[in-house]
Amino acid sequence: MKIDVIIPTYRPSEQLFELLGRLATQSVPVHRVILMNTEKSYFDGLTKGMNFEGTYPFVTTYHLSKKEFDHGGTRHLGVQKSDADVFVMLTQDAMPADQSLVENLIKHLSGKVAVAYGRQLPRRDCGVLERISRQFNYPDRSVVKGKEDIQRLGIKTFFCSNVCAAYRRDVYEQLGGFVRHTIFNEDMIYAGGAVQKGWQIAYEADALVVHSHNYSCMQQFHRNFDLGVSQAEHPEIFGIVKSESEGKKLVKSTVLALKDRGQIGKIPYFFLQCAFKYAGYLLGKRYRRLPKWLIFWASDNKQYWKK
Repeated sequence: MKIDVIIPTYRPSEQLFELLGRLATQSVPVHRVILMNTEKSYFDGLTKGMNFEGTYPFVTTYHLSKKEFDHGGTRHLGVQKSDADVFVMLTQDAMPADQSLVENLIKHLSGKVAVAYGRQLPRRDCGVLERISRQFNYPDRSVVKGKEDIQRLGIKTFFCSNVCAAYRRDVYEQLGGFVRHTIFNEDMIYAGGAVQKGWQIAYEADALVVHSHNYSCMQQFHRNFDLGVSQAEHPEIFGIVKSESEGKKLVKSTVLALKDRGQIGKIPYFFLQCAFKYAGYLLGKRYRRLPKWLIFWASDNKQYWKK
């Protein structure tokens, strides 16, 4: 089985070299790493003075401009550059936790399973709220989800993350691949469509990457605005399930976790963060009613509105 890894990059740091080094030593070999890099000048600045191609002969880099980048379209273009049976989507800030990432990620990628995604562990500098959120969304137990689980799991049935996910090429081509133009959520849009057509999504709790963020309230607002936009633009996926119930579960779980940790003092800030996230999400869901200046201000992906 030939396996490629596709990574969209933008202004990468020296952490990219560590990421490539870890991909080169996986227990299941990676055939090729394809970098879909936005803005060549930043990449050239990072690699100046080194023989990047000689140091990483298994890496192929393609450059595009910022106005050409699209969450779905750029990843689809990366797939077209690959001839592998399985391709793994990673983000530049997702670090394999061990040498078994690829092996564990693909172990159930057969039968009716179309895509498998890995578990995201918090970084050392990760705040307590983000740690709890990571545990909620990426628990320590693997699961395979299908159409029969929609009533029980709701939106969670479609949950998948291109921070770290492996795709079967045969199914990808059969389903038409990622949506070509989307503000966000290309992974869940694909997964939702796959589930509705009878395929399954695997969550592999043993496939580990280190990935987390400490977003401010305003950053949460902007990201959740884009989340709302993506859901409004794809009612064929998100119109049959509601996200709000999953959000309520996260709120309850976080409050209980903070109490258990003896950090009740963080609950007011958590509620403030929730208010920003929900406000952004509600505005995003109703973006068609908003003036263009407000949409542009509220969105995290401003380039999307310039196309």
